[in-house]
Amino acid sequence: MADALTVHEFGPPDAQPLLALHGVTGHGGRFRGLAERHLPGHRVIAPDLRGHGHSPALPPWTLEQHVEDVLAVIDAFGLDAPPVVAHSFGGLIALHLPRHRVGKVVLLDPAVSVRPEDALAYAENAAATVSDPVAAQSGDWPAASDEVVAEEVAAHWQRVGDGWRPRYCPPAVATAWSEMCRPVPAPTGDTLVVRALRAPYVGPEFLDSAGPATVVDLDCGHVVYVDAPERVGALVTDFLRG
Repeated sequence: MADALTVHEFGPPDAQPLLALHGVTGHGGRFRGLAERHLPGHRVIAPDLRGHGHSPALPPWTLEQHVEDVLAVIDAFGLDAPPVVAHSFGGLIALHLPRHRVGKVVLLDPAVSVRPEDALAYAENAAATVSDPVAAQSGDWPAASDEVVAEEVAAHWQRVGDGWRPRYCPPAVATAWSEMCRPVPAPTGDTLVVRALRAPYVGPEFLDSAGPATVVDLDCGHVVYVDAPERVGALVTDFLRG
């Protein structure tokens, strides 16, 4: 397929498959550290979402299209209702996946309570560049080591004109912020929600609707699998086993 997503794979090929969905402006390769160090026994399959990383950038960039893209990955890899770990905007996509197509779902600080005013500001800034990508990435990931920051910059940042920006399509990112203002399906009992207490993306409205889902709070920033990878790895492993 000409518009098939680029997919990263980590872990033994014969291990239990685990589908990983990244957030807006990110890429599937971000799950490498979590997969290789903290999810032993799993084969982590992590696509670059449409308009991100090395995947095609052609529209549409709607939630429905992202869901269709992810289902195509599930089909291409012959997966039978795989468990899903999804961060931020990836969590929103995961909530829209048909329940019979996936197993247990772990939502890592899902972007489910984005105010339209904030979404507009983020969308308008989607095409911005910076002069120093290392400093910018360090500012976004203050808990990350210099090594982790350097790996992310090398893998995902690119020169754009006189500045630098992560490898994504700005219109796709702007559209994603708009999609984050849409109504959110309620999670089921087969869902673990990991909320970052230092980020604003999981509000009380969503938690009130979470019902039978398990909710765990972590005192860290939004990118929980970078700020607290060991804890996140343990939470994912225990939840999937349980």
